[in-house]
Amino acid sequence: VQFVESGGGLVEPGGSLRLSCAASERIASIYAMGWYRQAPGKQRELVARITSGGMTDYVDSVKGRFTISRDNAENTVALQMNRLKAEDTGVYYCVGMGCGGVFSSWGPGTQVTVSS
Repeated sequence: VQFVESGGGLVEPGGSLRLSCAASERIASIYAMGWYRQAPGKQRELVARITSGGMTDYVDSVKGRFTISRDNAENTVALQMNRLKAEDTGVYYCVGMGCGGVFSSWGPGTQVTVSS
């Protein structure tokens, strides 16, 4: 299964963006869907994850600001990002995850730049 991310862009601090991820196949049976990001000069980090049952978890730095959701009928995953900060800048990737971690290939991602 492959994923295509979209929705990134340039936004001022305090603004919002909604990222979308479209899957090439059904995602209903995938254990979890996740959004990773890679900031310039840093390693990729898991930002948010949602299980097939709808349980979510987030990295501490985005809790209360980001919301992950999945639509198994449409085979899409979204990441609503509010009150964006400069440190949220990076390339965001959508991935499929199993119990052992990421199993899908990495797509091109979508660039998010938070700057005034």
